[in-house]
Amino acid sequence: MSVDTRDDGRPASDEVTGRRWQALAVCLVAAFMTLLDVSIVNVALPSIRSGLHASPDGLQWILSGYALAFGLVLVPAGRLGDARSRRAVFMAGLTLFTLSSAAAGIAPAIQWLVVARLVQGVAAGIVNPQIAGLIQILFRGHERGRAFGALGATIGIATAAGPILGGALISLAGAQDGWRWVFYVNVPVGLVALPLAWRLLPPPGEGRRRESLDPVGVLLLGAGVVGLLLPFVQEQQWHGSAKWLLIPAAVVILLGFLQWERRHRQPLMNLSLFRRRSYALGSTIALLYFAGFTSIFFIFTLYLQNGLHYSALFAGLSITPFALGSATGSTIGGRMVGRLGRPLVALGLVLVAVGLTAAFLAVRAVPGSHAALATALPLLLGGFGSGLVISPNQAITLSEVPPQGGGSAAGVLQTGQRIGTAIGIAGVGAVFFAAVGASHGDWATAFRRGLLVVTAFVLIALCAAVADLVAGRRPKPGR
Repeated sequence: MSVDTRDDGRPASDEVTGRRWQALAVCLVAAFMTLLDVSIVNVALPSIRSGLHASPDGLQWILSGYALAFGLVLVPAGRLGDARSRRAVFMAGLTLFTLSSAAAGIAPAIQWLVVARLVQGVAAGIVNPQIAGLIQILFRGHERGRAFGALGATIGIATAAGPILGGALISLAGAQDGWRWVFYVNVPVGLVALPLAWRLLPPPGEGRRRESLDPVGVLLLGAGVVGLLLPFVQEQQWHGSAKWLLIPAAVVILLGFLQWERRHRQPLMNLSLFRRRSYALGSTIALLYFAGFTSIFFIFTLYLQNGLHYSALFAGLSITPFALGSATGSTIGGRMVGRLGRPLVALGLVLVAVGLTAAFLAVRAVPGSHAALATALPLLLGGFGSGLVISPNQAITLSEVPPQGGGSAAGVLQTGQRIGTAIGIAGVGAVFFAAVGASHGDWATAFRRGLLVVTAFVLIALCAAVADLVAGRRPKPGR
């Protein structure tokens, strides 16, 4: 039997309990919007470049600025929701995201658009930890697995559907200003979701204890995350090796953050979570998998649009098999994770690796304009495997986290995903663009080499999943 709770982790009213699935639907709409904006802009870059006469640096910041700001605020926002009110923080983030989307749509110059994207990223980082935290307090047992399955499906579909929806909007509205509708589409959705969130999400408890927000910890973590992410998100535009000096500096700052957290009475991050094998290894799997997962769409759309001269719409449609497979796999994975546990994640990683290998062979056999058709079945298989990875891994990773700390724990998990995304796109992108230059514009070869790096990330994630399985079967001391 599931026992539902309020925003403070205590039992909720029957009214809140009865509408938890409606509340989840509102959360998933917000998750879809914010995660869609990670990938929807990829196919809009040519339209933005012509419409705003944007430089390569400006275009890079439209992509990387969103990811940087997103990753920067996840943990503090999760902590704020835990300490105050998840509903209030969720609605504040959703309001900011809706307003910044409108601002991005009316941007008269590239500088305006870059700032609007940074604000969008901050808003997305505020919203997303609240979603996992709300799932933690609204659902128990097998229902929690189903809820995380729905969230995993949303993550997979949003990331894969971004290029599809972006291409359709640009095709309908025209190349000159079609990119504006990539941002405008968020506005009516946000306006509808806000009053529903106020009505459906659980309110905070009246006697809620107001915890410290740990401002010193926020500053240390923020500086460390920026130092770690910036060299990767600017890898193509920031020339020279000086940028890599930020990484050891960031490591030193993050070590200082860990020391501070150990001594603080009410830390920003509950470090004891990493003593739980499910959380530590689950976070590692998420970081490694997202390094490969999101890079697939980055190099595939570049290959199709620049190498094969696909339109934005057809480049987006070519990723549909992955999105369909991911939706199916997430639904099944959410229902089976309670029975199968981590072996389900390992199976998913195997299927993703097989799908990527098949896509590599398909592009090698059919390198011309029919490459999208040749990769359809491999991407369907890879997408199905991806659905068995994302939602079950998230459910398992957060399964032992107390509901009162769900937002902070989810923020840490998602920060790892954002760091993995930045590292993956930088690493895979570096190999991809180097291959384009070395092969004098052979985009098929570049795509295949990029796929090898993506597959390597997936296989390392598989090693972490296998390590978790082996550790789980090892007899405990005293037995």
